[in-house]
Amino acid sequence: MRKTKRRYLLYYWPSIPGRGEFVRLALEDAGAAYTDVARGKNGVSTMMKVMERRHLFAPPFLIHGKTAIAQTANILFYLGPRLGLAPQGEAGRLWLHQQQLTIADWLVEVHDVHHPIGSGLYYEEQKREARRRAADFRASRLPKFLRYFETLERPRGITYLDLSLFQMIEGLRYAFPRAMRKIRHRNLEALHDRVAARPRLAAYLRSERRIPFNEQGIFRHYPELD
Repeated sequence: MRKTKRRYLLYYWPSIPGRGEFVRLALEDAGAAYTDVARGKNGVSTMMKVMERRHLFAPPFLIHGKTAIAQTANILFYLGPRLGLAPQGEAGRLWLHQQQLTIADWLVEVHDVHHPIGSGLYYEEQKREARRRAADFRASRLPKFLRYFETLERPRGITYLDLSLFQMIEGLRYAFPRAMRKIRHRNLEALHDRVAARPRLAAYLRSERRIPFNEQGIFRHYPELD
């Protein structure tokens, strides 16, 4: 697919990695020209106005020329072949998209560990339920997802799926360090290290552009849940 010189405009919350980070990793790894709009002056208000005008449900979303794309997996499906992070053939692109949608499911389950009752409630209002949810996540759901991706045969070369798996391992190590040490996932660990060593990503991870994990995002570390 022919590369474009048009700048990508990424819109996501400026203080958390969240779902937007999966898109940032692809843009950074490819050395793409992009603007993280909400991190600029009056960025959040600009994001909200664009979201309303374009009738988009929630960040992240990407504007590229006249095209507006929302939902992380959908954005990566669009960016993949343009950034050299996805196969050109339809079958390969659909397979990659399928795996990214599975990561989206996984990410929801991570979030629901600390917010099992409702997103509109504070964590402190659902701690008892979160403990029960966390116990099931650590015993059942986390091993299942790790086992699936640990044994998944991926195409040669780096794709946006590899970058997303890197981010999942990073986030899970932050949120559940004890649980992650107990589950063997050597292939994913090796993949994580290969991705982290890629020159552009290594520079990005050391930079101020990389937003640290914190207790406002999807990956949260509460010792009582680990």
